[in-house]
Amino acid sequence: MKCGIVDLGSNTIRLSIYHWEGRQFKLLMNKKEMAGLAGYIKDGVLSDRGILVACQVLSGFKALLENFDIRDIHVFATASLRNIVNTEDALDTIRAVTGVTVEVVSGSDEATLSFLGATVGGGAPDTGLLADIGGGSTELVAYEKGGITSGCSLPMGSLSLFTRYVTGLFPTREERHAIRDQVEAELERAKTQGVRCAHLTGVGGTIRAAAKLCNDLSGTDQNNRTIPAEEIRALYKDLKKGDQATLRQILRTVPDRVHTILPGLAILNAVLKSYEVETVLVSPCGVREGYLLQRVMGVNGHE
Repeated sequence: MKCGIVDLGSNTIRLSIYHWEGRQFKLLMNKKEMAGLAGYIKDGVLSDRGILVACQVLSGFKALLENFDIRDIHVFATASLRNIVNTEDALDTIRAVTGVTVEVVSGSDEATLSFLGATVGGGAPDTGLLADIGGGSTELVAYEKGGITSGCSLPMGSLSLFTRYVTGLFPTREERHAIRDQVEAELERAKTQGVRCAHLTGVGGTIRAAAKLCNDLSGTDQNNRTIPAEEIRALYKDLKKGDQATLRQILRTVPDRVHTILPGLAILNAVLKSYEVETVLVSPCGVREGYLLQRVMGVNGHE
């Protein structure tokens, strides 16, 4: 069977088309739109223009699926609609305009789905720490022998930090300090605090972008998914300069992350330090695969 899974996120809206049968699935196609919904939020309200952007993207994805004769579409939203005060109004408008019903997943469910996608779908180690850094939230999950021991969803992401603190393209020294203070404060409240893990499995656009930049700098194969934590720390230190060389490097490797990579790296760098991480494994699967496994295929864990 074939289906489309749409992740309506704070920074990107992504469509993944899968063929699945039993407990097995295969990704057929990915499509991404940089919608930047977090940038349309003011005083906790997603503006009509932001809702319209979501409707336009979802209508395009729906038409694409219909062209492939795929009628089974599942749409879920994370912090993009979860962390606003007009969630129900946004959902009603999207349903009226597009005919699509959006499920808003809780922070704890998002953490669970990311964990399921990375471990069952992505082949991550069955014991460790998982970090999913998105545009509007960050999920941290500590797990052992395939089972979650603690987890949390933090109300900060690469785009939400950029929108709140950064006035230019790159954060100034003072803006970086403000971002750092919020990140450290949120990590202090994290339920996974106290966990020490040498290896971290990473999910989300920030971590994928960090891996691409590290591989580019070191001349490593771009398909390499294992990155030493010290390379990520060095990358953040280098990019903080915010000069023309920084801009050229980002535009060459991850142009769609030019404004969010530094706030995202601030989160990642703080996580690496807090949990004493030595290596990062970038998972090819994440929350969309977790949603597919649990909500569509009925898989809730390892066999």
